[in-house]
Amino acid sequence: MLRWLVAAALLHASIATAQGVFFDDFSQPDSAALQRSGWAVRVKPGHPGIDGASWGPDMVTLVDDPVQRGNRLLRLTARSDGSVAGTRHAQVCQARKFFEGTYAARVRFSDAPLQGPDGDVIVQTFYAVSPLRFDFDPEYSELDWEYLPNGGWGDARTRLYGVTWQTVRLNPWTAYNRPYQGFRSMDGWHVLLMQASAGKTRWFIDGQQVDEHGGRNYPVTPMSINFNLWFSPGGLLPANTELRVYQQDVDWVLHAKDRVLSPAEVDVTVQGLRRAGTAFIDEVPAANPPLPSTCDF
Repeated sequence: MLRWLVAAALLHASIATAQGVFFDDFSQPDSAALQRSGWAVRVKPGHPGIDGASWGPDMVTLVDDPVQRGNRLLRLTARSDGSVAGTRHAQVCQARKFFEGTYAARVRFSDAPLQGPDGDVIVQTFYAVSPLRFDFDPEYSELDWEYLPNGGWGDARTRLYGVTWQTVRLNPWTAYNRPYQGFRSMDGWHVLLMQASAGKTRWFIDGQQVDEHGGRNYPVTPMSINFNLWFSPGGLLPANTELRVYQQDVDWVLHAKDRVLSPAEVDVTVQGLRRAGTAFIDEVPAANPPLPSTCDF
């Protein structure tokens, strides 16, 4: 045990002091402080979600953890009364400067709404993405976790997607990607991890590898880190005007630039940063030249 603790301490020291670590445990007091940490809160309409619905800054909040005293959470809220005007989504985005390495986050998914009847096709996410400039953009890149507790897109089963994207056309829909699909409930807290290195992406849930992608399905440009919560087009409960409210919480997010960290190494790093009182660190340099982070996709 002592040997493991020493090794863990050395590992944390080497990772935390190296260039290329981004970490946020969302201890900021308010949304203004969140934005000073580099996060943009989406206000622009558009894909994905219900066409014409809004993306509201009031849908993103920072709250006290109801279970762990002293801990804070990033909370995304989406709500709908069945109408376009009454539907609001939530999204936050970091700068577009993340590429190869390790991505990880501790996220709480929900199978049922906090308020109102269940059954809407709701999408709960953690992902990295670059802009889609035009149909079948060859530089489009995305690593995407998506949880669909009520199914959707022609399949009613509850499932978690882990998707490495190559490119896509939105309308009419034609996608080139490689998905993992886990057909089970993911209600509650989970650590989601993605490794991107040497032409391969590897996908982990709670420490267990579930898939590996490669070939044409591999990122080619820097991406932003995102979380969003949205209702799928065509997936709202029919003829129901009762308000439905969904929430997704995020405890922390980590990126290690150009380094492949195992789930155990991610856990050691996060716990070490927290013990050291490091609530936020950003050692990932901006892209050169800097890339716009529009927070609209």
